[in-house]
Amino acid sequence: MYSESSAEHKIKWMELNVQPEHIQGTASIPMTMTPSKAIQLLKGRSAYLFFRAHPKARLRYPKGHLWSRGKFGASLGFISVEAANEYVRNQDEHHWTIWVVD
Repeated sequence: MYSESSAEHKIKWMELNVQPEHIQGTASIPMTMTPSKAIQLLKGRSAYLFFRAHPKARLRYPKGHLWSRGKFGASLGFISVEAANEYVRNQDEHHWTIWVVD
């Protein structure tokens, strides 16, 4: 879902870390797009694609709100891209997330 949304709006993911209750990532966006607009586009398009692929999910989310209202997005200023990517990579350790794969 994210890849379709990203490609459609020329958003290129560098790092993406999915946690049970949130997602963090670093991405390159067009200069004409604000971080807030990029998040809005990704959340909206991915929700649309999710509900199209899983019609019965509408029973659980009758108002169509797949994502929470909260969001945070910022441009990098005083840190390097590599430092931001490293932060995203280390979220499993930071949140003590243990992934069990069968």
